[in-house]
Amino acid sequence: MKKLILILIFCLGGIFSLQAQTEYDPELAEKVGADEYGMKKFVIAFLYRGDRVNEYSEEERAELQKGHMANINRMAEEGKLVLAGPFFGNEDLRGLYFFDVQSLEEAQSLTETDPSIKAGVLKMDLKEWYGSAALPLLPELHSKVAKTEI
Repeated sequence: MKKLILILIFCLGGIFSLQAQTEYDPELAEKVGADEYGMKKFVIAFLYRGDRVNEYSEEERAELQKGHMANINRMAEEGKLVLAGPFFGNEDLRGLYFFDVQSLEEAQSLTETDPSIKAGVLKMDLKEWYGSAALPLLPELHSKVAKTEI
């Protein structure tokens, strides 16, 4: 019985392995910069509430938010920002950016273009992250499910 189970597991493993190999797209892997595992390095920016939030009126913060969103859209259009979004709630951790860049320094220079960062309403902590190289394909898919642009 144990031999039968081992043979079955071996056969199923071979089938799944074969299926994975037939789905591999070398051109797409090269386009997105994937390594042999389909992964690559990104930089994640953790957005935190800034130290100067209370220095601004509600109207001023609304204007900074408009600039923040325009900056997000600009970085996305440039292909540097592949994912961004806020957290629910009103805690100090406000949101995330996923940058498709090669270095912390490049991500730092991009974060410094954000009006909310400049004003001290937000601050960021940058971390390198190893994830699916397919992540930059997400914005194209998102546009197909978003009825209204942010």
